[in-house]
Amino acid sequence: MTKKIDLIGINNDFEEQAGSLVRRDSQYIAPSLLDELKDKRHESASQREGEFMHVATIPTIIIEKWQKEGFDIMAGKVPFKDIIKKLKEENLEGFMATDKSI
Repeated sequence: MTKKIDLIGINNDFEEQAGSLVRRDSQYIAPSLLDELKDKRHESASQREGEFMHVATIPTIIIEKWQKEGFDIMAGKVPFKDIIKKLKEENLEGFMATDKSI
């Protein structure tokens, strides 16, 4: 069964503030995605993991924000523990798909 991930692309809005042009980025995240991840987190405690484990679903807007801050998870060199730590530091646990220790 193929599941559709309901994320819409990033919107870039521009507005004038105090004589300067300001760019404001946003991304719609469907409540159904957060509900699905919450269910996966609760179910993860009773499931035995195989070769792969779904750890998190991180929206593009968060990935781009982190890249601007020098935390590039797309480079493939950031350990999962660091990604989970960053999600927790920024109160983004809602994007985690497991409650298990990684």
